Amino acid sequence: MVERKRTVRRLIGTAVVALGLVLGVLAVPSLGIGRHGNLLSRYDASKVQAVAEQPGVDPESLPHDHTDPATKNDISRGGEVGKNVEDPTNAAERAIATAYVADGRKAADPPLTSTRPMQKRLKFPQDRYAMANGCYRMAGKPTYFKPTDLGKYLLYTKRGKFRSADGLVTTMSAETVWAATAQKGKKRPKFTFTRGGTTLKIKGKTSFRLLRTQGCRAFPEAGVDVSGKPHAGVTPFQEVRGFVDAHTHGMAFEFLGGRAHCGKPWDEFGVTRALVDCPDHTAAGGVAPLETALTSEPRHDPVGWPTFKDWPAPHSLTHEGTYYKWLERAWRGGQRVFVNLLVENNQLCMIYPYKKNSCDDMDSVRLQARDMYKMQDYIDAQFGGPGKGFYRIVKSPFEARRVINAGKMAVVMGIETSVPFGCTMKLDIPACNLKDIDRQLDEVHRMGVRQMELVNKFDNALAGVAGDSGAIGPLVNSANFLETGSFWDMRHCEPADGESHDNNQTALPTISGEQQDALFGAIAQLLGPVALPLYPPPDHCNNRGLTTLGQYTIRGLAKRHMLFDPDHLSVKARQQSLDQTEDMGYHGVLSSHSWSTPDSYPRIYEQGGFIAPYAGDSTGFVEKWRRHVGWADPRYYFGIGFGADINGLGAQGDPRGANVPNKVTYPFKGLGGVTIRKQTAGKRTWDINTDGVAQYGLYPDPAEVLGDFDHALVLARPEELARVYFLRGWAVLNFPLVAGV
Repeated sequence: MVERKRTVRRLIGTAVVALGLVLGVLAVPSLGIGRHGNLLSRYDASKVQAVAEQPGVDPESLPHDHTDPATKNDISRGGEVGKNVEDPTNAAERAIATAYVADGRKAADPPLTSTRPMQKRLKFPQDRYAMANGCYRMAGKPTYFKPTDLGKYLLYTKRGKFRSADGLVTTMSAETVWAATAQKGKKRPKFTFTRGGTTLKIKGKTSFRLLRTQGCRAFPEAGVDVSGKPHAGVTPFQEVRGFVDAHTHGMAFEFLGGRAHCGKPWDEFGVTRALVDCPDHTAAGGVAPLETALTSEPRHDPVGWPTFKDWPAPHSLTHEGTYYKWLERAWRGGQRVFVNLLVENNQLCMIYPYKKNSCDDMDSVRLQARDMYKMQDYIDAQFGGPGKGFYRIVKSPFEARRVINAGKMAVVMGIETSVPFGCTMKLDIPACNLKDIDRQLDEVHRMGVRQMELVNKFDNALAGVAGDSGAIGPLVNSANFLETGSFWDMRHCEPADGESHDNNQTALPTISGEQQDALFGAIAQLLGPVALPLYPPPDHCNNRGLTTLGQYTIRGLAKRHMLFDPDHLSVKARQQSLDQTEDMGYHGVLSSHSWSTPDSYPRIYEQGGFIAPYAGDSTGFVEKWRRHVGWADPRYYFGIGFGADINGLGAQGDPRGANVPNKVTYPFKGLGGVTIRKQTAGKRTWDINTDGVAQYGLYPDPAEVLGDFDHALVLARPEELARVYFLRGWAVLNFPLVAGV
């Protein structure tokens, strides 16, 4: 019945488009008719060719290998098409979708204003939070107040020392952290500073009136290098504007046991403690097996702050990319939605020799969720008090809209892990039941989780996985065996358009099922029970689809108004899941980082969902934009975000090149009219042309590049990337399903 309805709708849609073409209401350039100035009429094939010749955009003839960062610009990371799973749209449908998007670009912008990034600093601090990152005269000496948490400070002197109970010391520690208390009911309060039962005393005084001054030594910190006020809305609930990142791993410093990821997004003692290499990297002089396996570089300079010689970098995948000052730069540059996925891989965690945290997926999810609130508090402390920081964890579209219209960044909590809720399986026997799923869905909802994938790298009791391709495929497949007692059930499927099968695995040219079983049995006797299966020739589709437990989980997500992300599912499971959400009439579907396939993208748009392709390179993103425009559904606002996947072992955008025709020229104007300069930290200055997206603070910079291209490719001006809309209320869509232009 579902397929019949879909076919009828498609036939009606095609007939309408055909009628439109006859009447000349669609602006198709080859016909020379229709309205002027829309996306189709501005299409320039020469510019497409120019983009394709830029670094980072690979010819379509190259093999698809997800372990090769050069292929991160592909439309799909989840596999490329099995029989009957090709792109379901036709040329006429794509034409009307493209024309609709062009018309949408003509709509007036929502009214905007601007707001101060921080509250105005008064001559006398008004409360115990207001001294944050300020210079004040204390006991007659200029003192810099560096927050370590809400209302707690390092007292940093002009000579570069810290106040302790015993005098001035050169090293930060718990002994140098002081909690401030203000006199009650005073317009110009005096402050006392305590640590446990100890009160700070300077020259016999224990309370101090602080006066704003100059002459302090600046506490070491990374630069933001954006000037101007952040844009905001005129009212709390109007349509909003800003960039959307639907997939990043800001708390990945805790995953894989907490020792595989080097650096972290904040530290109570600041950047000099946060951005340092892993102890094992440092001890070995930059020789690190995991980093080498991911980058093919035999060694790296282990020094982070202040030199940052080799990291962060686009392909340095074990080092921190979301330090809070880099997030601040992205926010100041126009980003307004940031989705943080809590992530874990228990098998890789158990294999990695260094760890301090549990390898259990849900233990890690809980730990990372707590960290998000700690980071929110830390950022609040830097900005002058509770609720005053730019990083705001939101739990509903109304809350998100208020946050964004206040000029801040809405942070959405999600989950991407291979064994959610303990729902692994052993030889097809699930390790969870319906009560387990309900109980833990309620638990993570209380935490603040509002977005979720069912699988990541392994099959589980909920669904089959797309699998990884290339050299890493056999390794992940072996881990799948260790986790579930079985390998991926990849079977040959006939290609349709070359884009929607699951990721291909190592295979023999021709081999029957009986021969495969016999060969596998012989190999198993020689190599043990984890000898990899020999799959039939490509293309491959995982025969494992969506289970009844998976269907129940999707219903549970919808019931709790949580976004369902079909990325990483096998093609079979994703089709089944989209059939289910369509039958339910649920619009809360989001593909966040290109781990879906082109057969599903038009269906997600048709259901009123949102898609954020993997960011990849700035030039490669242009091609993704063009393809998605043709899938737009005229019943809904169209827009596109990006999924950075930073800190998730996902490579970032490569350098543009110092001599490309449309390189970024600094400084430039960003969204809302802010001025964006090259970003600095310590002794390092980053340039998107030569460094690529080395860390998260550089995400506003590709927008300037995209702004050079014609409307037909992406956007006319960087400040138009992107208008963000909220499509519906909380009762239908869980958090702001948002869209750009």
